[in-house]
Amino acid sequence: MFYVKRNAAGEILSLAKESDHEHVEAIEPNHPEVLDFLSESGEVFNQLDTSLIRVIEDLVDVLIDKNLLRLTDLPLPAQEKLLSRKKVRSSLKNSLNILVDNDQGLI
Repeated sequence: MFYVKRNAAGEILSLAKESDHEHVEAIEPNHPEVLDFLSESGEVFNQLDTSLIRVIEDLVDVLIDKNLLRLTDLPLPAQEKLLSRKKVRSSLKNSLNILVDNDQGLI
C-alpha cells in the first residue's frame, strides 16, 4: 500500500510508504495512477542518468588526457563500455557534420 500527495488538479505529486500529514490517501501499488507516476519518474531519472553518463565519460577522457588515469587501469568491462560509447559518439558526431574538408564544400 502507498500513500499519495496530490496537487489541486488531483495529480499525484509524491508517494510514501507510510501515511503522514501530506500523504493521507491510501492507494494500491498496482493502481494505474501509481504506475503512470512511477513510469514518468523513471523517464526523468533516465534523462538524468544519460546526462550523468556523458559527464563521467568526459571526466574519464580528461583524466586520461592529463595522464592521471590509464584506460587499462579500469576493469575490462568498463574499458569495453567506454570504447564502445566513444566509437558510437564519434560516428554520430561525424554523421552530423555538414562541412566537408575538401574542395567540394557542403555535402
